[in-house]
Amino acid sequence: KNTFSDAQFLFVGAKDKMEMQKVPQAGYEIKGLWISGIQRKISIDNALFPFKLLSSLYNSFKIIKKFKPDVVIGTGGFASGAILKVASFLGIPTLIQEQNSYPGITNKLLSKKANTICVAYENLERYFPKEKLKLTGNPVRQDLIEAANKTEALTYFNLEVNKKTILILGGSLGARRINQLVEKELDFLLSQNIQIIWQCGKLYFDEYKKYSSQVEQNGQKSLVTVMPFIDRMDLVYAAADIIVSRSGASSVSELCIIGKPTIFIPSPNVAEDHQTKNAKAIADKNGAILLKESDLNSDFQTVFKNLLEHPEQQILLGQNIKKLALPHATKDIVKEIEKLIVQKGKH
Repeated sequence: KNTFSDAQFLFVGAKDKMEMQKVPQAGYEIKGLWISGIQRKISIDNALFPFKLLSSLYNSFKIIKKFKPDVVIGTGGFASGAILKVASFLGIPTLIQEQNSYPGITNKLLSKKANTICVAYENLERYFPKEKLKLTGNPVRQDLIEAANKTEALTYFNLEVNKKTILILGGSLGARRINQLVEKELDFLLSQNIQIIWQCGKLYFDEYKKYSSQVEQNGQKSLVTVMPFIDRMDLVYAAADIIVSRSGASSVSELCIIGKPTIFIPSPNVAEDHQTKNAKAIADKNGAILLKESDLNSDFQTVFKNLLEHPEQQILLGQNIKKLALPHATKDIVKEIEKLIVQKGKH
């Protein structure tokens, strides 16, 4: 929008997904397709899949014929699969923005016909045609590019200056297993003379808000702030000394830019196990610690305490993850879109 102020945008998503609420809230129009992925177990949804696919292709055709786009961009998932397939068939330039270190089935299938594939990780030529790849990174919110002031951040969240701040992130809806972990380990965490910002998610706030208080522990006051979601991510990242987080694509991209020591706890309940692969891509370069859900009970205390007690490891992890940042992703992706529009104009 900043580059093409008079451009028109139309989003296309799956009817029952979160984007159907989020996109209109951001001020854009969205069309919903009747589509969902194939379930691993036998279900009525799987029986309906062929009909959903045909319906989505037909409606994608109608949407494209009416909107007449100059370029169509897909980020993965079956909704983008239908719209990109139809766009390619009609000779409209298409761009895939693959956000993860391991691509999903939709993007792999679409890559043969796509004009350009923007990626956030190296070594994806194993899955995509090498000549189409552009290493751009994932778009992140612009307020994170400029580092916020730590003193301002500590004041904003009413935190003490002389204590390490641990930020626990579960995503907007929350991560049940991470919340269970924090509840179980709260006495241990507070015994480390730290303060905690615990973003538990909207779904779990009523269950965990009781922990949001000044908690007396061994004569030391440690602050626990429980929040359903965080509006000022720039400030909360600035306040944090150590971060515990899921490893979805956008979270990983943000944390690379922030450059703070991070423990990734990937969700095992996602397609292609891509969160584990995202975290492993960072951990393999000594940019973060990867801790699987299955190892939390046995390993969390040891891993956390070891990191907390070794400032040199914190510095090293922060430096290494920051080396992997691609802060100009939005501009670089827009440049690739612009090239496709210019090429289309020449034909």
